[in-house]
Amino acid sequence: MRAARLIKMVLLLQSRPAMTAAELADELEVSERTVTRDAQALSEAGVPVYAERGRAGGYRLIGGYRTRLTGLRRGEAEALFLSGVPGALREMGLQDAASAARLKVSAALLPSLRDAPRTAAQRFHLDAPDWFKEPGTPGLLPAVADAVWDDRRITARYRRGEREVVRELEPYGLVLKAGVWYLCARVPSGPGAFRVYRIDRFTAVEAGEERFARDEEFDLPAFWAERAEQFARSILRAEVVVRLSPRGVRGLPYAVDPRAAREALDAAGAAGADGWVTVTLPVESEEVAHTQLRMLGPEAEVLEPDSLRERFARDARRLAGLYGHPAP
Repeated sequence: MRAARLIKMVLLLQSRPAMTAAELADELEVSERTVTRDAQALSEAGVPVYAERGRAGGYRLIGGYRTRLTGLRRGEAEALFLSGVPGALREMGLQDAASAARLKVSAALLPSLRDAPRTAAQRFHLDAPDWFKEPGTPGLLPAVADAVWDDRRITARYRRGEREVVRELEPYGLVLKAGVWYLCARVPSGPGAFRVYRIDRFTAVEAGEERFARDEEFDLPAFWAERAEQFARSILRAEVVVRLSPRGVRGLPYAVDPRAAREALDAAGAAGADGWVTVTLPVESEEVAHTQLRMLGPEAEVLEPDSLRERFARDARRLAGLYGHPAP
């Protein structure tokens, strides 16, 4: 346990110019006293850990010290080679760089771990696009990715409905969601708000020479999770009242937005004597609800609004006409 902690401490100090005892204690989940003892143990073992005292002090490695990756266990080495997403790297134009990095890491591994890339690739594969959707790579994605890596401002022409707009953007990060690429960027003019843009709606991108000062507190995964939830809620502008059989209750999260289904079921009253439950369900529109709830067939009965109930009544009459008599 301590050996693994010492290796992690060395790797942390390699990745940063210096770290305080408090920062190391937080990363290693130990006390500052333990950090002091570990630093002394590393120094005695020949690792050049230098302690600087004072308010701005901390620990750092001197002499450009680097350690080889000889402390990796098999599971860690295999996980390392799962961290790259081949398709996404290829689309961003980073395939050659990623390949070179994997070769360098492989060369640094112990001989007993040299098969880690092969064993990981044979056991796990990521296929990001949804079913029945033809994946397409936006032609401007590599240019946007280069700007993201270099923190360079871009001038982007963007399709919004039937017209095009031009925006000056500070590109912070890229997100691949269900086969679609999005750019999370800050608009420097005005309030400097962060916004999300679909890359396939860019018609032109030009990166300038000027670099922007990145907000170090920006958290891409947290920002995306918040915006994704806001988007999912924003499109649910209507409500329908539906009775569901026990089978319909089980199938509802697969027919409509899962979060909306869970919230509707949680807020529903007790089931009736026949086992059916009445829920008030937020939906995108009456047309979308009609399409989605048809998946439940006779396991769902729409009560409100009357216009949607009439749609299903017409469907029922048509189905009765088709199936009311034996086929010839």
